[in-house]
Amino acid sequence: MKALTQEKLNEIRNSVNIVDVISSYISLTPRGKNYFGVCPFHDDNNPSMSVSSDKQIYKCFSCGATGTVFKFIMDYENITFNESVQKVASLGGIKIDLGYVPKTKDYSEQYDIYDLSLKFYINNINTSKGKEAKEYLKERGITEETIKEFQIGLALRSKNTLANILIKKHKPEEVLKSGLIGKNEYGYFDLFYDRIMFPLYNLNGKVIAYSGRIYNRKDNSKYFNTRETEIFKKGELLYNYHRAKDIARQKNQIIVMEGFMDVIRAHSVGIKNAIATMGTAVTKEQASLIKRMAKEIILCFDGDEAGAKATKACAEELNKIGIIPKVIRLENNMDPDEYIKEYGKEAFERKLNNPISIMDFELSYLKNGKDLNNAVDKAKYINQIIEEINKINDDILKEVTIKKIADETKIDEEIIRKHLVEKPKVVKKEKSLPKLTKYEKAEKALIYFMLKSQEVIKMYDKKVTYMPTKEYRLLAREISAFYHEYNNINEASFIDYIEGDTELTNTIRKVNQNINAEKYTLEEIEDYINVIKEYNVNTAIERMQDKMHEISDPLKKAEIAQKIIDLKKGV
Repeated sequence: MKALTQEKLNEIRNSVNIVDVISSYISLTPRGKNYFGVCPFHDDNNPSMSVSSDKQIYKCFSCGATGTVFKFIMDYENITFNESVQKVASLGGIKIDLGYVPKTKDYSEQYDIYDLSLKFYINNINTSKGKEAKEYLKERGITEETIKEFQIGLALRSKNTLANILIKKHKPEEVLKSGLIGKNEYGYFDLFYDRIMFPLYNLNGKVIAYSGRIYNRKDNSKYFNTRETEIFKKGELLYNYHRAKDIARQKNQIIVMEGFMDVIRAHSVGIKNAIATMGTAVTKEQASLIKRMAKEIILCFDGDEAGAKATKACAEELNKIGIIPKVIRLENNMDPDEYIKEYGKEAFERKLNNPISIMDFELSYLKNGKDLNNAVDKAKYINQIIEEINKINDDILKEVTIKKIADETKIDEEIIRKHLVEKPKVVKKEKSLPKLTKYEKAEKALIYFMLKSQEVIKMYDKKVTYMPTKEYRLLAREISAFYHEYNNINEASFIDYIEGDTELTNTIRKVNQNINAEKYTLEEIEDYINVIKEYNVNTAIERMQDKMHEISDPLKKAEIAQKIIDLKKGV
């Protein structure tokens, strides 16, 4: 990582207004001096995130999420601190070059290998050898502009051209790890050949894999994909995430599809807020990414039975994290790519503007293949719907569905209600903070005000010898050290200063949970300090009492007893 001084970080942070930046991601409403919005870092139903233009920090008074504009972008976009700083600098018109820094292990050579392979494939499709591939793509309605934008390339018929290029430039073991090249008794060979190459990207837009499609011959495997590697984990990625995220946030709507060709087709007609799950079942990680992109989530999978099953599975995964998506179903078993080609953008947009509720989809899905005039089928259908209703937390959607199923099956609403599981009303209790001792409360409050005032830091330095709780002790020492190094305390600067130290940033998060105060009195600070002193005195007394039990000399016992009396007087 290219190091930045604290002064440079301050300059970059102050080059933008945190309210302007955060409001481009989430909706903020002014309230007093600050702005408030729904916290994107926990399941927040009420606006509990406060953003301060003066202090250039945000805080969630519910989950404790705290930071500067760097931290917000880093966590929201799932990028590194360095990349976030680079982005803010760009917004503020400050030129810096921090380079790309992977989060943990250095995968730079793997990224370089893929960068070189991408240039190779793109070059191929733009030569005379790529003429047939381009004709094939144009026949499928993929324009030159789309080919360029999605960096579609071509693997040649030769089975070792790329292998020879990569082995000359990179370590053979790294090239083999990439999933692009194989090795046998005759040497290195290309795993992709004679295929149109569609790059697959990570969340930051770096190429990390390919899907290669046949175009001029028969083959059992229409698509051949890169195997999972150190940098390519299907379950952690979403196709087109890096292109779609900004427009999805602006529209507050994201369309989830199955295949990358569906997304490319939608994008080519101007529907740019679509992503794809890359043909796999939606994982918990993908669901969390989807949740952070937009409030309205529309599932548009293939129109066949497999697509219906995938829709149901995806909806269930999203429901686990509190998302109730809407659904589009396409006629004639079509996928979105086919549907847009056949009926055009306007027809698809009509679908987008009129999605069905997830429960309407469930009713249709579970009804399929059942005869509701048959008592056994009808009972099975009603029981399955009740199961689905029990998974939904939206009370209004539940009510609408109960009435609909009662009307449809001619079953009394009350019979259906009797079979519903009563969910405890106090679900939020699970998320309540553990009870703190008075000592921990004093430590938290003292640190909270140390981050705001050098006066409080001086009182801490002078009067507090030892914080009882290790995590608060370490944080207090770090705040004091920062103050003495820079001769001032600024909460935003300090938060950036400790970035990368997970233990300290987590402690700050705890300190900020459920504390919302701007001012303090000296008496209040003295009270916190006295509570901490009381803990230290009581601990010292306990140690002395233990020692008294261990010795038999009456004079030494009397000496210790006097020390205990003196300590108690000082409390």
